[in-house]
Amino acid sequence: MRVAAIDCGTNSIRLLIADVIQDPDDGAKLTDVHREMRAVRLGQGVDVTGVLAEDALERTFAAVDDYAALITAARVERVRFVATSATRDAGNRDVFVAGIQDRLGVLPDVASGAEEAALSFAGAVSVLPVLDDRNVLVVDLGGGSTEFVLGDASGVRGSLSTNMGCVRFTERYLKSDPPTAAQITAAEAAIEEKLNDVLAVLPLGEIDGVVGVAGSITTVTAQALGLASYQSKVIHAAVVPLEEIDKAASALLAMTRKERGELGFMHPGRVDVIGAGALIWRTVLRRLAKLSGGSLESATTSEHDILDGIALAAAHS
Repeated sequence: MRVAAIDCGTNSIRLLIADVIQDPDDGAKLTDVHREMRAVRLGQGVDVTGVLAEDALERTFAAVDDYAALITAARVERVRFVATSATRDAGNRDVFVAGIQDRLGVLPDVASGAEEAALSFAGAVSVLPVLDDRNVLVVDLGGGSTEFVLGDASGVRGSLSTNMGCVRFTERYLKSDPPTAAQITAAEAAIEEKLNDVLAVLPLGEIDGVVGVAGSITTVTAQALGLASYQSKVIHAAVVPLEEIDKAASALLAMTRKERGELGFMHPGRVDVIGAGALIWRTVLRRLAKLSGGSLESATTSEHDILDGIALAAAHS
């Protein structure tokens, strides 16, 4: 079955057209036909205004028009559109929902934090080795929210969606270019508070491994690997020592936007917000390393995430 999955977040909108093949031993598997991302910044100002800005809606609708043409040309059988943090928070989300339905002929699913977490976990672990009895934490660091999902071979054991993301924290805290020490300190304190909320729900000290997904984390990984250009095949499934991730995140945080824009792997739509994304990822991993007593030494990056989870769900809808 050929399906199309669209993930519309706070910073980017992504399309995956894939063939779903049923493996009698491993279940459903995806074969990519087309995959792309555009930074439309749908969540521009939502944290302050509570509504989706008109120009942000126009950028998003223009991308969806293009995606609709690609879906039609590919003769897709099923389409699923999932909107996440920015749309959940917006008072005028009915305008967004109507616009998407007009363009794609499907009603967008404004996912709850729990639904987003489950889809992220399914996508991330769909390409990893068999989990067996290992407890894996998937961290999906988006533009408006970050999902923490704890699971094993049987599926999700628990999850929590937090209102912190690279766009939201850039707008709230990291307003200078580059951010000041005081701004970074304030943002770190806010991240630690969010992590306290996560710890009240999930036993993070019991994890055997951590998998990071989404654009902020893949970009930090590209920096850690010293890539001259964005190479998805190199980034995917990369196991990077925590020390190297820490150095890479710190370097991106300290750069000016001009310096970030000159990096060969940097997407233009991430230049202004990657500092906050890097800071969140660095702070999360430092906390996890401390909780593990030093046993957690690396993190795995996955290019497969909620988008893959949406595609797999579309095949069974």
